[in-house]
Amino acid sequence: MTGCELCPRRCGVDRVNRLGYCRADKNLRVALVSLHKWEEPCLVGEGGAGTIFFANCNLRCVYCQNFSISQGGFGATVSTERLAEIFLEQQGRGAANVELVTPTHYTEPICAAIDLAKARGLTLPIVWNSNAYELPETLEHLRGRVDIFLPDLKYFDDDPARTFSDAQNYFAVASAAIKKMFELVGSAQIHGGLMTRGIIVRHLVLPGYRRDAMKIIDWLHETFGDAIFISLMNQYTPVHRAGDYKKISRPLTTFEYQSVVEHAAGIGVVNCYVQTGKTADKAFIPNFNLDGVLNV
Repeated sequence: MTGCELCPRRCGVDRVNRLGYCRADKNLRVALVSLHKWEEPCLVGEGGAGTIFFANCNLRCVYCQNFSISQGGFGATVSTERLAEIFLEQQGRGAANVELVTPTHYTEPICAAIDLAKARGLTLPIVWNSNAYELPETLEHLRGRVDIFLPDLKYFDDDPARTFSDAQNYFAVASAAIKKMFELVGSAQIHGGLMTRGIIVRHLVLPGYRRDAMKIIDWLHETFGDAIFISLMNQYTPVHRAGDYKKISRPLTTFEYQSVVEHAAGIGVVNCYVQTGKTADKAFIPNFNLDGVLNV
């Protein structure tokens, strides 16, 4: 925390005294603890994914649905001890797993909380849900702690990454991170319909960028084959500052999404989740109200 280089920004800031790019300080901040029914089926089961949404982020996505916490920083400060309690409470609620959403900038205290919770009886798989803009050396700390990686591989080309997320060399960084994730957990393992180990790579198809999506699918399939799952998402909703950018100021069309799905099928992708129905709706955005965060 006194010379933070947890992510590719490598701010080197002393988070005890000032904020880096992600605007996180030395304290863990959590905005919502919930049982999420709308994740991929192998992460949900009967009880739902045990999501824990952390405040702040090392990207500045102009279309972020969670901008109130990712860029606004909304959340309550919790101790490592309290976070370990939250993990165990999620287990007690019947969650299928403990899913850590945008956790990278809190890697150190999260690792400590995982160790503490496991010592107290936590047996659920730990899911690391991130934007993939991560460093292999930071991910190494998760060896033996995280069972499932859920990265969102956002862009193949650098131009939209810079324009929409203020991220330099996004694909080079993210692809190296996903390779590291695969090294850590290996091929996907499903038991009783639930993933217990492995990787699901998400891609949110953006309007006007279906070709970029196809390049991402090509790389994933060429690199990992059927050893991972891919999740193609059609839920893009032009919120936050998306209206300032003409190309992404509209919803995704059926043609755009379907062409990406057909491309995946055409090159032989087998382990792939697709979305159907109306998912581009603000009603699906979580209500960040601190539920489950503070002691009860």
